[in-house]
Amino acid sequence: MSDSKRNESSELPEDLTVDAEDYQPEQDGAAEAAEALDPRTQELESELAEVKDRLLRALAETENLRRRASRDVEDARKYAITSFARELLEVSDNLQRALASVPPEARGDNDPVKVLIDGVELTERTLASCLERFNVKQVRPALGDKFDHNLHQAMFEAETDQQPAGTIAQVLQPGYVIADRLLRPAMVGVAKRPAAAAQPGAGDAAGQVGQRLDTTA
Repeated sequence: MSDSKRNESSELPEDLTVDAEDYQPEQDGAAEAAEALDPRTQELESELAEVKDRLLRALAETENLRRRASRDVEDARKYAITSFARELLEVSDNLQRALASVPPEARGDNDPVKVLIDGVELTERTLASCLERFNVKQVRPALGDKFDHNLHQAMFEAETDQQPAGTIAQVLQPGYVIADRLLRPAMVGVAKRPAAAAQPGAGDAAGQVGQRLDTTA
């Protein structure tokens, strides 16, 4: 009897077939998992891009802050004595005025005066040297130099044919710079062309106009 049962179980219907489209459990599960993960992946990528952007902005801001702090420290080192140096310029100006007020003949005839003048000159040179050690330098333009509004302050215009127009005709007071920054402009007079030279023949033309003018009315 056991043999008959084995024969019956071993015999399968000849028309039994399996459709491949109906049997894809593993492939269908993988596709569904991929579709389920795709929105989450996009969300994570978006968050990652946002975090990266914030990080780059923070790094750029930190670098700008570092450069700004470094520039402020450098400016403080260069220009810390600006106010003090500006006050000392008055002392230097007074020493130079004192030297300029002494007539040349008084320097050689009177020994006490000569000694006093030598002491004032030594003091003025020492003060100038001290200022230069702290990057405070004098700006004294020469006659005929071109006027520079970055370094000079025009106090008046002088009609002259001795200097070209727009150049320095007279220096009233020297200027000073500290490092690369203007501390005080040099006060100067600027040359301009004389009126007669600026308009040659203007007088003759005016005379001719006066001759032609009818005054009988």
